[in-house]
Amino acid sequence: MAKKKRKPLPEAPVEVEIESLTRAGRGLAHVDGKRVLLHGALPGERVRFRYTRVHKTQDEGVVVAVSRASSQRVQPRCPHADVCGGCSLQHMDPPAQIRWKQQILEQVLARIGKVQPRRWLPPLAAGHWGYRRKARLGVRYVGKKGRTLVGFRERGTSYVAELRRCETLHPAVGERLEAIGALLDGLSIRDRVPQIEMAMGEGPCALVFRVLDPPSDADLARLAAFGETYGLHLYLQDGGAQSIRPLPDQGVDLSYNLPGANVRLYFQPTDFTQVNLELNRMMVDQALSLLDPKPDERVLDLFCGLGNFSLPIARRAAHTLGVEGDAGLVERARSNARRNGVANVRFLAADLYGALQDSPWVRERFHKALLDPPRSGALQILDSLPLMGVERIVYVSCYPETLARDADRLVNFLGYRLAAAGAMDMFPHTAHLESMALFERG
Repeated sequence: MAKKKRKPLPEAPVEVEIESLTRAGRGLAHVDGKRVLLHGALPGERVRFRYTRVHKTQDEGVVVAVSRASSQRVQPRCPHADVCGGCSLQHMDPPAQIRWKQQILEQVLARIGKVQPRRWLPPLAAGHWGYRRKARLGVRYVGKKGRTLVGFRERGTSYVAELRRCETLHPAVGERLEAIGALLDGLSIRDRVPQIEMAMGEGPCALVFRVLDPPSDADLARLAAFGETYGLHLYLQDGGAQSIRPLPDQGVDLSYNLPGANVRLYFQPTDFTQVNLELNRMMVDQALSLLDPKPDERVLDLFCGLGNFSLPIARRAAHTLGVEGDAGLVERARSNARRNGVANVRFLAADLYGALQDSPWVRERFHKALLDPPRSGALQILDSLPLMGVERIVYVSCYPETLARDADRLVNFLGYRLAAAGAMDMFPHTAHLESMALFERG
């Protein structure tokens, strides 16, 4: 069957009024009654745009000129902001970004969860530039350009954007994208390295090179020399996560400190950690304040990871149980407890999306709980919380739609009330919305 031809795009720019900002951070306008989503537009602006895609129910475009600018508009710091898909809101003033995210959280809680908090927490925001300490970067050798591109994907495509630097990555990597590309240019397997994973805590930075073919001895020498020159620690990955290994003498202990809890957490390069260290510290401090664990209380930490919340909680509670589905992270959490001298915490590996009724820990009693689930939320475990005696829940969310769904269950079916909620700007200049909510019984 012949492929259906795409409808040709209108060539002439069109001028429109921007009505609002969509959940994905694009300006919403209408042309002849049809929705158009525009990258680079802000509410209240009048802009000219060119079409990039035409669909049956709505179209897409990109702003080419601003006739009337919003007071929230700023000049993007990054010269690649219009092309790179790593950011979507650099044209919006950072304080306005987090205010918008707080509004989105309010709308989603009301629309999906049919709830509203008794009070709003002040939005949490930290530094806006050089904040990313975890990232997965695309790599592609482009023969027509005669060089290797390293960075995020172009907006709306699978191509690696041609970046000279990245303003949101930590400078250890963000200022060295071209140098990393030049390193790869000289490898015999330059077209067999599809991605690089960056990971760092407070100090050293590790780069994990995914390789589809084994590097030669000359490649290994070139990689090692690059690491020594730039103070980076290089790893190779030729299969699954278990295949990751450092180059000789390149292995490093990655860690970060949580000063408010007197805890230092150690992790491996591909372990899950929050990308924004400064914001993570603020987040942990706020979670502790809301949860308010007492010396005579037992606290449950679900989706506990390597102990980011469990160990700070254990500093204040009588006993803490951390439960996590990733067995490797559970081992790291146990190691972190030993290294920090925290004895009143234990960690278990369990599938929190599976059948839990026969798990002994589900029959234990806890005064309070902290939930930090992935995007899929925590619906499967919610009904067990009141049966375990949990009176207070702090819910940390990376996806407000599942937080709202779970809030509906907690409030409208299980007898909790939504005492407080607020947004957190873990990913400045993007539409990603991290949030925290406090639920209480009675």
